[in-house]
Amino acid sequence: MSRLLAELSGPATARALGPDSVLVVPTGAMEHHGPHLPLVTDSLIAESVATAAIERAAAAGLDVWQLPTLTYTKSDEHSWASGTMWVSASTLLATLVDLGRSVATTPARRLVFLNGHGGNTALLGVALREIRRLHGLMTFSMPAGVQIAGAGHEDEPDEHGLGIHAGYGETSLVMHLRPDLVDMTRARRTVPEHIAAMTHLGFNGTTAQFGWLSNDFGPDGVIGDPTGATAAAGAVLFDASVRRAVDVLTEIASFTHRTP
Repeated sequence: MSRLLAELSGPATARALGPDSVLVVPTGAMEHHGPHLPLVTDSLIAESVATAAIERAAAAGLDVWQLPTLTYTKSDEHSWASGTMWVSASTLLATLVDLGRSVATTPARRLVFLNGHGGNTALLGVALREIRRLHGLMTFSMPAGVQIAGAGHEDEPDEHGLGIHAGYGETSLVMHLRPDLVDMTRARRTVPEHIAAMTHLGFNGTTAQFGWLSNDFGPDGVIGDPTGATAAAGAVLFDASVRRAVDVLTEIASFTHRTP
């Protein structure tokens, strides 16, 4: 049976869904990813991981369903580049909350955003609470891909922990999922090594962050080193991503705010 909710009729959703159903919205982007990757990179990864994880979780007995991917999101850090399509922070927040309102009209009570674009993360956190407060749903967000920075082992490039956009991990994932969309002849290294030794400032999980646009670090809009990426590495990352997503969905399916 298909786990794509959009393929059901309206009355069929009312019969298929219940209070234990988990609805998953992949969130991605349509944005510049250097000269070597497609605009659809983030949405491709989020949707691919969601589809595989939901199929595997459903086979294990979870009542989990996939909603269509949200592709036009907050990508203004790449607004300088042709092809990037983005909405404002207020528009995306309103859209996420409106989606929650719509889900609340179904019997389902759990809504998950499986996110493939870092620029959405902060707003998703705000939306989770808004949807919870306004519409009473249990709300969750989770990253889509397991995307590591190349650490210089064997054939990996050393990205000094700074490979966050169109670098080794992301390029490897797309080479695995859609190699026909990758042009490795145009892949170039752009790692901001001058900030690698900083103790507090950085991109993800550091004490302090800074505002940035993707062309602050070089004209290609790449932050990382895609030159060592391979489809084989992407297959490993994709499998890890799907396994992690299934584990997270399993916990979400049994989550409650109060002690049972």
